[in-house]
Amino acid sequence: MSYALTVKSQVTVPKAIRQHLRVEPGQSVDYEPLPDGSVRMFAVRPPARQTAAEFRAALERWRGKGIAGMSTDEIMRETRGDDWNR
Repeated sequence: MSYALTVKSQVTVPKAIRQHLRVEPGQSVDYEPLPDGSVRMFAVRPPARQTAAEFRAALERWRGKGIAGMSTDEIMRETRGDDWNR
């Protein structure tokens, strides 16, 4: 079955397609033009949120990786060279 564009170049997505994509009113969809001239339509899903435990574990992996114990001047010399403040 085909669907006509409105004067604003809009088309209603049929209910069967919305159900197949599992989208609801207000949810975003995106389109991808394909080399054969067709277009792929897909639901935009928000990225999964990280749990608090996963976030703490990620922070824990970085623990002790910094340059602790160095003064600001030492850090600046290390990152920008001996003549960083001239």
